[in-house]
Amino acid sequence: MSVTRVVSAHVPSSTLADTVLERLTATYAAGADPERAAPMRAYMKDVAPFLGLTTPARRALSRTVVAGLPRPAEADCTAIALRCWQLPEREYHYFAVDYLRRHARACTSGFLPVARHLVSTVSWWDTVDLLAAHVVGALVAADPALTADMDAWIVDDDLWVARTALLHQLRYKERTDTERLFAYCLRQSGHPDFFIRKAIGWCLREYAKTDPEAVRTFLARERGRFAPLSVREALKNIGA
Repeated sequence: MSVTRVVSAHVPSSTLADTVLERLTATYAAGADPERAAPMRAYMKDVAPFLGLTTPARRALSRTVVAGLPRPAEADCTAIALRCWQLPEREYHYFAVDYLRRHARACTSGFLPVARHLVSTVSWWDTVDLLAAHVVGALVAADPALTADMDAWIVDDDLWVARTALLHQLRYKERTDTERLFAYCLRQSGHPDFFIRKAIGWCLREYAKTDPEAVRTFLARERGRFAPLSVREALKNIGA
């Protein structure tokens, strides 16, 4: 996979973002390990270059970056995320995802277009899945009117946008809209791509922790419409 070019998006002015990005680029660059960078890039199918920071090292550096800084407003979150996404190395994207996960409550439904930009730009499972479950899912939970957007995303031509719709309820547990979950799975049941088929199985498997009988009943009725991969993933912990 070749590196995806970042599409431009409006970045609001933010003094906090100025501080974060100044600290972030200096701190991460100082910890870069070129010997690790090449195999990390290869493992992620060349979606982006890497600095070579291990996850524990990166998170330790991130704590240094944000130490003593105030909590962000939505405009700060937008500016930090988009400016990180404009940087080529993947660790900066990871920082943005972690930052948004931590401060998702600062964002309103107006942040959803930004989340879509992040999902659909330099796309791979390592950022998309966390954005889906922890950012998009949090936005929809806070504003149920956004389910209309998820209804549109599930039929989007961009597989990562559709995958996000499938996974956005991943952490909802008993708050899951079961009818919508099953409808989304059925809507994409014939999708040829591995990442959609895997996501179908994953979201069903996760919901099965809350209501295993509902998942068993659903698949007993509809399993012929799904790829074997989706069915195996869905039933992995509950059996047929």
